Amino acid sequence: MRKITVVGAGNVGASVAQRLAEKELAHQVVLVDVVEGIPQGKGLDQWESAPIEGFDTRVSGTNDYADTAGSDLFVVTAGIARKPGMSRDDLVRTNVEIVKAVSLQIKQHAPDAIVIMVSNPLDVMCWVAKQVTGFSRERVVGMAGALDTARYRSFLAEALDVSVEDIQAMVLGGHGDTMVPLVSYTTVSGIPVTQLIDRKKLEEIVERTRNGGAEIVNYLKTGSAYYAPAAAAVQMAEAIARDKRRVLPCSAWLEGEYGLKGLYLGVPCKLGGRGVEQILAVELTSKEQVALHKSAEAVRQIMETVKL
Repeated sequence: MRKITVVGAGNVGASVAQRLAEKELAHQVVLVDVVEGIPQGKGLDQWESAPIEGFDTRVSGTNDYADTAGSDLFVVTAGIARKPGMSRDDLVRTNVEIVKAVSLQIKQHAPDAIVIMVSNPLDVMCWVAKQVTGFSRERVVGMAGALDTARYRSFLAEALDVSVEDIQAMVLGGHGDTMVPLVSYTTVSGIPVTQLIDRKKLEEIVERTRNGGAEIVNYLKTGSAYYAPAAAAVQMAEAIARDKRRVLPCSAWLEGEYGLKGLYLGVPCKLGGRGVEQILAVELTSKEQVALHKSAEAVRQIMETVKL
């Protein structure tokens, strides 16, 4: 890719920009933010790390969306972060206005771009971006399942004392307290996890995954997670930039898949050069199906509070 823009130069955005550059996923990474000096300073700082880390991706910062013109991919992290006691949904009013403004700029300066949404409440912000840009569902996708799955896998690796690389798993549903870790598809090098860990412990890990973001917010007090969210966003960006056709759980616009339509929800997606190239239909247990529909209902409730 020629150019990737990261919107929002806070902790998540800056971490995304650094990882994108280090992986050399584009010739140029642009960090854009409304606060004067912050994106310029962080972009310059990152570019000065290039001779040490050995990457040639040029990182720069700006307050002007004109500098993002022609970007192939946008990673949108703009918005306020959660604080203790806040749910992702509490962010909705403020972040809707921010994401609307960002989406208009993307539409104007890079009408052919693909958008990876990271701002919360994630599934609803994807919908806002899709509505405002008018982009096809293939070109607006949300980072949620990749992060939730990483948390689930890390907790399982810890409990089983095995490598994180050997744990295959998927977390579907809305990016919130109603997310659906698919125990029926969780394996350790192909061995069903239910053969290796008792149900009670597994349920505790599932519950910890659902509250993974809140757990970090409670520790940090003044902000929310950023290393793992940035890693998850870059995992998706790499799949698109390198046309890898990776199967990752992402928030995608549903048009009848899983018996749901007219909303964004975390489902298994094939990510490649055109964005969401396919939504994979996997068989769910009746319990997982019920949980997924409950999760969808939670997303719809927030959508109903949004005025576009």
